[in-house]
Amino acid sequence: MKLEPVIGLEIHVQLTTKSKMFCSCANIFGDVAPNSAICPICLGYPGTLPVPNQTAIEWTRKAGAALDCVLATKSKFDRKSYFYPDLPKGYQISQYDEPLCGKGHLTILVNGEERTIGITRIHLEEDAAKNTHPTGADYTLVDYNRAGTPLMEIVTEPDIRTPEEAKLFLQELQRLMRSLGVSTADMEKGQMRCDANISLREVGSNELHPKTEVKNINSFRNVERALTYEIKRQTSEWQAGNRPQSTTRGWDADTQATVEQRSKEEAADYRYFPEPDIPPLVFTASENELVKKSLPELPQERRDRFVRQFGSTLEQAQLLVDEPLLAEFFEDTVSELKELDEEHEEINASDVKKMVAQATNVILRDIRQLVSDQQLDNSTLKIAPANFAELLLLLYQGKMNRTALAPVLQEMQKTGGEAPAILKNLGLEQVSDSGELNQIIDAVIAEHVEVVEKIRAGKEAALQFLVGQVMAKTRGKANPAAVRTALREKFGLGE
Repeated sequence: MKLEPVIGLEIHVQLTTKSKMFCSCANIFGDVAPNSAICPICLGYPGTLPVPNQTAIEWTRKAGAALDCVLATKSKFDRKSYFYPDLPKGYQISQYDEPLCGKGHLTILVNGEERTIGITRIHLEEDAAKNTHPTGADYTLVDYNRAGTPLMEIVTEPDIRTPEEAKLFLQELQRLMRSLGVSTADMEKGQMRCDANISLREVGSNELHPKTEVKNINSFRNVERALTYEIKRQTSEWQAGNRPQSTTRGWDADTQATVEQRSKEEAADYRYFPEPDIPPLVFTASENELVKKSLPELPQERRDRFVRQFGSTLEQAQLLVDEPLLAEFFEDTVSELKELDEEHEEINASDVKKMVAQATNVILRDIRQLVSDQQLDNSTLKIAPANFAELLLLLYQGKMNRTALAPVLQEMQKTGGEAPAILKNLGLEQVSDSGELNQIIDAVIAEHVEVVEKIRAGKEAALQFLVGQVMAKTRGKANPAAVRTALREKFGLGE
């Protein structure tokens, strides 16, 4: 029997609004002392009344528009009853049958091919508090700072077929949330959490079997690992003649296995009913259309544009889009490079195209490393795109060596200065003068007679040793291409 996985995801995304979902407490879970951002409303005191956060509602509708969801014209909040220590009211204000967003989809790239994953719904609710179980202790600590923070839940259709697709979907969703500015969606920090539903069926069948829900997975890698484990576990059950039953399991990262927790609840178990303290939400068709028109450029659109407009590879475009700071820096740099075409007579459109490709490589390698090492953002990155473009021009014209790039960029970040002055002050200007270069080359040839004999005997590979010696004598300041050309001329070798 050949089986295939049927996977659907339920993703909770913490919205980074200033205040909580139904009260004015600051939404600062994790940044302050436990139980310091709380009030009678988020602690569930009797007699308190919830007031919906307008920004959270707007951001949820914005996310729905970005996922091409049907935006509701009428929506309401409901009470979802269950009891845990981290739920002070004994119920959660959520949404049941009239969510803010209906059917939609998200397209992902899998091995270079597009896969469209359906979205069932997006609804808005409040988060629970945070339980902590100290090792070896017989008690649980509860931090109610998280209670009541706005939580958007995105539910997919069972369209995912592999653990890798699940990971790629979550990564693309994270990019989308960040580009919309509604959440940082960091899984490791709990800002995006995933419950994965998985069952198996015979290949070719459309039947859906009872599913296993793996709860609260906190990283892309663990989602992939948990689903891979479940596929093996459920395959063994099928092969033994035992079809898996609906159940809820947790992922244990230490043992790399899922662990059964409880039988899976159904909607009836939660006793949903309309939240009596919050009136229904009503939106007009024109308001919904306005939300769609107000969207910024989305990650997939920006990726496609970088490939089309700048000649980036799909991989390069993806890496740039993953980090908005780098993507903006890249676009600003391209604009500056185009201006160089107008300012310098010796630069033409073909040169600019080559420098744009060079800019892509330097940004993804050197600037990205600098940003990561120093944890820079828009306000602390001191390398101006105009100065960076001048640096690329020096590199392109052979006036500086690739080895000088790192120290010059470090100094530009320290001072915010211009590349030509910094290059000169550091004494890293490339040696391209033929007279000076010839003197150094002659000295190297005189010092390495045995290597010279090998070259004259036809072993051209030995030429690279002499290039290295010249580079060493000039402390990396010589132009390697000019050194190689001069050496070949001295030995009468063709290009």
